[in-house]
Amino acid sequence: MIIFLLSYFQRFKNMMKFFPNLRNHYSDIYKAVLILLSIIFLVSLFPKEGKFKYEFQKGKPWGNKDLIAPFDFAIQKSNAEIQKEKKLVLDNYHPYFNYDINIKVSKLNDLVKLFEKRWNDEFYGQNISTALRKTNKEVFWNIADTLLSRGIIELNSVIDKKPNDYTIYVVQNNIAEKKTLGQFFTIQSADDYINDQLTKYENKGLGIKHEFLTSLLENSIIQNVTYDSETSEKALNALMNNISYTRGMVQQGERIISTGELITPDKFQILESLKKEYESQLGSSSNYYFILGGQVILVSISILVFFLFLISFRKDIYNDNKKLLFILLVIFLMTFATSIVIKHYIDFLYLLPLCLVPIIIRVFFDTRLALFVYLITIIIIGFLVPNSFEFMFLELIAGIITITSIVKLQRRSQFFLTSFYIFISYSVVYIGLTMIQEGSLDKIQSWNFILFGGSAMLTLFSYPFIFVFERLFGFATDVTLMELCDTNSKLMRELAEKTPGTFQHSLQVSNLAEACIHEIGGNSLLVRAGAYYHDIGKINMPMYFIENQSTGFNPHDELSPEDSAGIIISHVIHGVEKAKRFKLPEQIIDFIRTHHGTRRTEFFFTKQQQDCPNESINEKAFTYHGPIPFSKETSVLMMADSVEAASRTLKHPDEHSISDLVERIINKQIDNQQFINSDITLRDITTIKKVLKKKLMNIFHVRITYPE
Repeated sequence: MIIFLLSYFQRFKNMMKFFPNLRNHYSDIYKAVLILLSIIFLVSLFPKEGKFKYEFQKGKPWGNKDLIAPFDFAIQKSNAEIQKEKKLVLDNYHPYFNYDINIKVSKLNDLVKLFEKRWNDEFYGQNISTALRKTNKEVFWNIADTLLSRGIIELNSVIDKKPNDYTIYVVQNNIAEKKTLGQFFTIQSADDYINDQLTKYENKGLGIKHEFLTSLLENSIIQNVTYDSETSEKALNALMNNISYTRGMVQQGERIISTGELITPDKFQILESLKKEYESQLGSSSNYYFILGGQVILVSISILVFFLFLISFRKDIYNDNKKLLFILLVIFLMTFATSIVIKHYIDFLYLLPLCLVPIIIRVFFDTRLALFVYLITIIIIGFLVPNSFEFMFLELIAGIITITSIVKLQRRSQFFLTSFYIFISYSVVYIGLTMIQEGSLDKIQSWNFILFGGSAMLTLFSYPFIFVFERLFGFATDVTLMELCDTNSKLMRELAEKTPGTFQHSLQVSNLAEACIHEIGGNSLLVRAGAYYHDIGKINMPMYFIENQSTGFNPHDELSPEDSAGIIISHVIHGVEKAKRFKLPEQIIDFIRTHHGTRRTEFFFTKQQQDCPNESINEKAFTYHGPIPFSKETSVLMMADSVEAASRTLKHPDEHSISDLVERIINKQIDNQQFINSDITLRDITTIKKVLKKKLMNIFHVRITYPE
């Protein structure tokens, strides 16, 4: 029992050690899960069928070894041939109409009764002879009998705008007979016939009641030759089913094409037929798991190469799980869209706006990463699409043009110009490929240019997509940062009106920080925007900050050092709250959080020591809550902010005092370990010191002392 308890205790102890280890390696576990899920989701989009191992293009030489038919297969007709045969079938197809003799007999009987009734109603009490009545009745009967016997055909789209010699089948008593449209009346021609016949009888002086008979006949005639949609569709389907989709066979062992032989249209169709049959047989065989395994290997390699690139060249992105998730999501969404189009709308493949990928990635990161992510995306998609070489070449050129057009993205209107460049790229490459494959321009299809134009226009959706991704992931694009740097924005105007001294301080800090980050490498636009907003928390209590005191009254004189320190420290918390209320990006809020790090409010801490020398001081009450800077940009802002604020205390600024000030402040920040979480180096810090000294000397108009 004791041994069992000891064993159980040991297992419990090991388990308790497991959870801290799990927490310490959370980031690595997250990345591993992210990679695994990416591979699973991407592979799930792949069709589970084999791929033909040879790539070939019409009009190019066969670059592989002699190809021998591995099995018997039929030569598939090209789409153009099949469409031509279908058009021929439609041209020779004749629709079916029904002629019902019973309608004629019953209608004539009804018309006789109608004539009698209407005649009595119309001419009752008038002195009209029986002979005249009989004559009108005979004329009425003859015209109605002719119309119904010959037939009035129903108007239908299948015969719309067809000539009079167009042939149709008319079914009467289950017997189909070929007739032309000209043999039947239409409503219009029947109306003309009625007027012509009545006019002829009237001219003979027979006393015809022209208006009476016209009204009676026009309102009583019916279409008795009606379209038989069911029989027509059956006949058309039978004709379509008779179309053969193959022409000839290739026997096993037969040479298909030799090395160096030009791939003519006929050879191309044979190779296409072999490819379809090969992939069909492979996909339906027991090799399914090998196909799945191959897809897993290829997708895994693509994703791992992407991660190797990040580890080698963009460690900052590799360490940021949110950015990794965003990039992998973009790759997956574009691959998913492509798989849907290929399965259901293959003719619209070139409508896909794949150039959205480099645009979106460039907007949030840089051109090098945009190009690499785009390469990975089209490599993965290349396994899905037919004629993958042509597709990848076309998309690669368009993607490179896209990236070069947005190297310096400063205005949203640039997206329209980029869209135009994409269309031109697609069109030119397509024309070139067609000329190589067909040897002429006759085979160029205008439909493809419509697709290219549609794809280019769809890239304009990058703007709403960027907006959505900004909100979902808390990113900030260069365009957004430029908008934030507008000093006429609502928050900046409030800062300028309520805290004019802080506003000027923020502008000076932005200039200093931007100059520093430009020298050591970093996002200068992000630093400038961060500097503009880093002190917005001072808006709540502006008079408690010395740069806004213009009357000589200092409210801190009436407060204890601890209370004063609390007010000064609170501007960071107030700044974060105000930034969130105005929905500023997280990257900007990071500058507000970190610009004081975990340093002390030294002035009030020293004052507390002087006022209460014999009391123990709660250092926490005089210390900012952090966090400390975690990037080059936030580190630079801390240095620039502290140096600019301290420089205002210099009574006689000269080269020596400025240099001493910069060295003292930044060295103290280093001693307080404010930069241990940042990727900034000592060389960077040395460069920053030089830039700050030079800039401050320019601000105070200090001239360099020349040796005597």
